[in-house]
Amino acid sequence: MMNERVVLVTGAGTGMGRATVRLLAKKGFDVIAATRKAENFADVDDENIRVFELDITDPDSVKKIFEKIERLDILVNNAGYGLVCTVEDMDEAEMLAQFNVNVFGLLRVTKHAILPMRKNGGGVIINISSFLGKIGLPLLTFYNATKYAVEGITDSLRYELSDFGIRVHSVMPGFFDTQFARSNLVMNQKTFSEDSPYSSMVSRLAPQIVDQINNGNDPNDVAELIYRIIEDESFPARVTVGDKASKFIPMRKELSDEDFERRVRDYYGL
Repeated sequence: MMNERVVLVTGAGTGMGRATVRLLAKKGFDVIAATRKAENFADVDDENIRVFELDITDPDSVKKIFEKIERLDILVNNAGYGLVCTVEDMDEAEMLAQFNVNVFGLLRVTKHAILPMRKNGGGVIINISSFLGKIGLPLLTFYNATKYAVEGITDSLRYELSDFGIRVHSVMPGFFDTQFARSNLVMNQKTFSEDSPYSSMVSRLAPQIVDQINNGNDPNDVAELIYRIIEDESFPARVTVGDKASKFIPMRKELSDEDFERRVRDYYGL
């Protein structure tokens, strides 16, 4: 029997989003899988999954999807990607695109989700952030900045929406074995050129990051955690998941800025 609760998952086509859609559908939720490419679910036949095409960078696309949604209880803001680029090499369009997806897109969807949740007398918003929302790494400055922003949005919304019974949480994954490194990392050509002044850093750091993602944790771990957050009204504001997040976030809290930076430099050979 279908669960009466309706869940919207953005970036649902692959990785953590797809794992979350499949698990919540299995649990009986009415799941709206929002993805840029509906064909990502061509192989899925589940009466609990409704597939909608959504481009979170397009306000009209966001507005239209909510015109189709009569009720919404849970929003999982999962859509995002990572720009690998130095600040010196940054192209204006690349910078704006990174924030348009990871920050402004999240805010567009959240804006429209609040009204039906208020009408229902409550709801849950889960923002998929990153452990890099608390920790900086070179070459990922723009991705870091967007995830730091997501953490700030989460903190503020917890105050703003608490009177309406809407819980807001942040999930900070480490590196997971998803399509992220294969299709959701955008490389700036100047940064990765052989004659770049940053070539030494790129050659040391980039292969490590890609390897850690491709050999990371199982995205189903994130899906299980999201389910726990939905079901537990007393769940903490934010939670880490995955080896790297569990290692670095506690260390970040314990050490001074300078000591933590030295640890990161040693770990990545910077």
